[in-house]
Amino acid sequence: MSNRISASFRDPSGFVFSQGNKIYRQVNLVYQEDYDLLMSTGLYDRMVKGNFLIPHQEVTQIPILPELAYKVIEPEMISFITYPYEWSFSQLKDAALMTLAIEKQALAFGMTLKDASAYNIQFRFGAPIFIDTLSFAKYSEGQPWVAYRQFCQHFLAPLALMSKINLQMGKLLINNIDGIPLELCSKLLPRSTRFNAGLLMHIHLHAQAQARANEIQSANQPEAKTVKPPRVSKYGLLGLLDSLESIITHLNCNINHKLWADYYANTNYSNTAFEEKKALVYKILAPLAPRSVFDLGANTGIFSLEAAKIPNCMVISSDIDPEAVELNYQQLKQNKTKNVLPLVIDLTNPSPAIGWDNSERTSYLSRGKTDVVMALALIHHLAIANNLPLAAIAATFAKMGSYLLLEFVPKEDSQVKRLLSSRDDIFPNYSLDGLKSEFSACYDLVKEYSISGSQRTLLLLKSKL
Repeated sequence: MSNRISASFRDPSGFVFSQGNKIYRQVNLVYQEDYDLLMSTGLYDRMVKGNFLIPHQEVTQIPILPELAYKVIEPEMISFITYPYEWSFSQLKDAALMTLAIEKQALAFGMTLKDASAYNIQFRFGAPIFIDTLSFAKYSEGQPWVAYRQFCQHFLAPLALMSKINLQMGKLLINNIDGIPLELCSKLLPRSTRFNAGLLMHIHLHAQAQARANEIQSANQPEAKTVKPPRVSKYGLLGLLDSLESIITHLNCNINHKLWADYYANTNYSNTAFEEKKALVYKILAPLAPRSVFDLGANTGIFSLEAAKIPNCMVISSDIDPEAVELNYQQLKQNKTKNVLPLVIDLTNPSPAIGWDNSERTSYLSRGKTDVVMALALIHHLAIANNLPLAAIAATFAKMGSYLLLEFVPKEDSQVKRLLSSRDDIFPNYSLDGLKSEFSACYDLVKEYSISGSQRTLLLLKSKL
């Protein structure tokens, strides 16, 4: 049975659907000319060879709506779908620069991107890649870039806010599925950004022009019907792209590297215990031969890398702190690690299902079950800092993966003492025995490991769900 994917219903050019374990895209007749141009000019081959565009093959799969269909293509599968509001600053920045690079190459082949949605980008092998084959359209001399406003809302606005205010501003994208409105961004940005030529032009003045256009349209004034988009030469369009590329390249985020360099030094691990824990993580995981691992509360991803040593294993390395995730991504890029994907995820409030019918963008917890869930030095944050019952934690973890590698941090540990220093201890069941008892409804205990030189324990559990 074939099922349409809810995220692609807006585009008249075609849509994505699934059958069995495969993903297909129906190319509609209305897109025939543009599709043929993409494939015949050499642009598709250039994009795929350069790892800009997801490759596909034309197949004989029966389309869902044959009366509309021109072709059916089967794109390469993305192992784990993510969304812009889950990315670090540099992930969004890399996705933005890739979108601009694709538009430049498209223009060289007589085509253009008709949309510049951040949702057209996914991460594969540690780098962004464009997945919307039907976004390319024939370019006509003099036409402006129709995706300019969308690009600014999806990429430039959140990057500017994350750079100039706080990395947490990226989460505004959850409430603004078509990007952050430029008027809102302009009001939120510090006044000093008006002295930045790029931000002045692409955010502040762009927002004012957009507001004026909206006023004319809402007032139903006669000029609203007569105003035509200004003609822009290809040279001028390339200048616009260069300007956007320059401003985005020069946007950076402030990371307290010393804080994160000292993070593990401030735990209860000696150097020996820390290295033993790393070795134990690999020793426990390797015999399971997982194809996928969720590392929850991964911080800067040190233990994600242990899981990543396992052949053919993909690691989703998530943390609530955008600085930690940013450092994780920077280090992975520097080391050219391709099988770890960092994400900004608050496990106590993970990404919800949003968009039309609450199904356009799926929730984090509904995107598939993993082979192994890792929760290292996380349980005390959930149970004590956030008052989550152990049984509730167990039930959620068990739905996420077949195995759980959990590190228990006892009340005697300084990290737990710090959490309890400013509140009453209302957690009588928070002990190793209490955890085993509460988790037994959802898990079978496979093995228990003590970490030498510490009071912490690693537990390997198998889900009953």
